[in-house]
Parts: sequence; C-alpha cells; structure tokens
Amino acid sequence: MTGTRGLGARWRRRRPLRARLALAASAAVALVAIGVCAAAFVLIDYQMTRQLDRNLALTSTEIMRERRDWGPTPSDTLCQYPASSCFQIVPADPAKDPRKPYGLPVSDATRQVAAGRRAAFYTELTVAGQPVRMFTSRVTGKDEAVQVALRSDSVDRSVEQAAWALSVVGGAGVLLAAALGYWVSRTGLAPVARLTATAERIAATRDARHRIDLPPGPLAREDEITRLATSFNTMLGELEQSVTAQRRLVADASHELRTPLTALRTNAELLARADRLTDAQRDRASAALGRQLREVTTLVNDLIELARDEEPQPLVEQVRPAALLEHAVGAAREHWPELAFTTAVDPSAADRTLPGVPARLSRLLSNLLDNAAKFSPPGGPVETELTLVDGVLDLTVRDHGPGIAEDDLPHVFDRFYRAEAARALPGSGLGLAMARQIARAHGAELTAERAPGGGALFRLRLPAAAA
Repeated sequence: MTGTRGLGARWRRRRPLRARLALAASAAVALVAIGVCAAAFVLIDYQMTRQLDRNLALTSTEIMRERRDWGPTPSDTLCQYPASSCFQIVPADPAKDPRKPYGLPVSDATRQVAAGRRAAFYTELTVAGQPVRMFTSRVTGKDEAVQVALRSDSVDRSVEQAAWALSVVGGAGVLLAAALGYWVSRTGLAPVARLTATAERIAATRDARHRIDLPPGPLAREDEITRLATSFNTMLGELEQSVTAQRRLVADASHELRTPLTALRTNAELLARADRLTDAQRDRASAALGRQLREVTTLVNDLIELARDEEPQPLVEQVRPAALLEHAVGAAREHWPELAFTTAVDPSAADRTLPGVPARLSRLLSNLLDNAAKFSPPGGPVETELTLVDGVLDLTVRDHGPGIAEDDLPHVFDRFYRAEAARALPGSGLGLAMARQIARAHGAELTAERAPGGGALFRLRLPAAAA
C-alpha cells in the first residue's frame, strides 16, 4: 500500500496540471457513460425477460381454462418454433404419468408444485438443443402441474444486440469524454498558463512591467481564474511601484550623499596636513567637518526612518494628539527661540485619543514645525490649531513665510524634493516625505496648501476615538 501511494504521488508530481485535469474530467465522464450503458443493459434484459414471463403466465392460464379435463399430458411439441409454446400436464403422483414420455423435463420440484407444496417458478433450460424458459404452476383444484415453455433465443439475441449497441455507445462516450476533458483542460487552464508564463518571464528578466492579458468583457462576468489574473496584475503593479520607488530612493540618496561625502573627504585630507595650516584654517576645517558629519548623520537617520514601511504593532497605544502637540510646540520653542509659536486646542478635541506610536507621531509634528520655522521670517509667528470636525481631528500648522509656489504643491512630499526657495536652507529634503509616511501608517491624511494672506498651511486629519 505504501509503495502504491508513493507511485501515485510521484505520478502526480511528474504530470502537469493540464494532463491531470484532462484525465480527471475524462475519467469522470467515462464512468458516467459506462454506468449509464450498464444500467440500460440491465433494464433491457429485465424488461424483455419480464415480458417473456408474462407471456408464459398468460399461456399457462389459458391452457388451464381450455383443457381442464385433459389429465396428465406429455408435451405435444419440442418448442421447435420461436413463436409457439409447448406445454405438458404433470400429476403429483408419478404412477399416474402417461405412457408417452414427457418432452419437458420433470423434476421433484414439479411434483411438489402439483401437490401444492411449492409455489410456481420459472426455469431456464435447453430442450432439443434450443434455449427455452419454462413456467411451472399448479392446476387449480387438481394435484397436477402445468409446464409451459417458450424459446428464449430471440430474447437472448435482442439482449446481446443491445449489449453490443450499448458497448459502442459507451466506447464513443469514453472517446468523447477524453476529447472534452482535453478541451476543458486547455480552455480552463489557459489563464493559468498565461499567468505561469508571465511569472517565469518576470523571474528570468526581473522586469515587473509585464502583465497578463485579460479577456474583454464586463467585470461582473469574471470567473475565479480571471479574478486571480486581475489580482496578479495588481500585485505586479504594486511590485513595480515598489521597485521603482526603491531604485529612485537609492539614486536620490546616492546623489544627496555624494556632495557631503566629498566635502568630508576634502576636509579630512586637509586636516591630515594640519601642520601646514594656520590655527584659524584648522579651526574652520574642523568646524566644517563636524557640520558635515551632522548633516550626513541626519540624512542617514532620515533614510532609515523612510525605509520603515509599517509601524511596529507592540509599540501602538492610545495617544492624545493634544498632548503630543503641546509637547512638540514646547520643543520647537526651545530649538527656535527667535520665533513665536502659538497653539489653539478646541476643548472638544482635547481629550480625544487614537491608536498610534507616540514617538512616531511626535516626529511627524516636529517635522512640520521645523519646516514652518525654516521658512518663517525672524520673529514671525508659527500657528498651530487642533479642532474636532465631524468626528475627525483636524490639526493645522501655518507659517507666514513665502508660501508654496503653485508648481511646487504637487511635489512638496516627494523624497529629496527641494523648492527653489529652499535650496539654500539646511535639511535633507526628507522631512515632509517622512511626515506623510507616518501619517499614512496611522490612517491619517496630510496635505499642503497655500494659506490665505501668505505662507504655507499643512493640514493633518486624524481619525479620533471617543473621549
């Protein structure tokens, strides 16, 4: 048994899915066809034999009615003709048998029927070289039995012909089942074949731009295979976007790191010849080296933050945005003492909470505040406000700087994007990109717009729980 199962498992592994599906469909249809033919053969045989038995019973009744007083009678014919019956009357007592021998065989069962000790019965036998079917029943009111026989070769021939016809039909059904199984497997698995070919092509070329061709038609009539292909195309689209974003991030990071690394190498080589420098030159090189190290460290940390796709679930807890905003504004006042930070919190929003990572949300708010501070004029205000609108916390950060140009609005959250007005300002160009990523990870929406009267306004919409 173990060897048989092992052979079956190896056969399934070696045969392609199309061959297995075709074989399964063909076997199922063939079994149905063979079963129907077998049932038809049994039914035909039963009905023809039953009709022959009816004829025998009817003939026996007529003989008993017409020849009631004949007494024991041997058979007057040997069933030589297919349509004519032969009969004989047999007494229960063998001593009363006629002198002429019986043409049909007489057994103990026949004597028992004549004596009334046994019910009537049918028998198949051969008489004078011909197959016959005989019916033995008791003559009413007498200790005699009447035996009626009819040739059954016509019935046997009809049943045999039906068997041959049904065999031909069954064979044709098996061949048709094989053809249909092959057609079903090719038609049904065609999308799977295309999906497999696409996957193999992507694995060979590492190009996620390939797609599976979908059949035309409305979406409501899609089957499971088409939905699988659609999902696979969607997955390929997401993979392509991810790969493109990864390549762009690596290219942008390489570009952004090239300048500070070059400056670091220059200053390091300069300090290596410190004995040739004056004290002022040595101090300037050391200060530049420290500043460039801080810039590279900040850039690398920002890249690490952007590489995190999801928030770690164990760190998620219920946080109050109002408290986080107050803490972030306090830290911004210490970092930018020359600016005036103002905060307005709606009382209805003060106690609202949401699930999130406090450190990540604090980083989001500090990035927004640092961005507003960089573009604010000296002594200018940076205004923050938290309100509750239709169950959604609306947090805004506004500065009174030059604002965002119309052409820059669609790109302010892109990685490494620096507007013309920001080229001379410190920063890596990753702060707003990181802020949007943190917002999306928390199910929030972060947008930028031009504030009325000048300046930029960033709006963060957070889903809030009950107070």
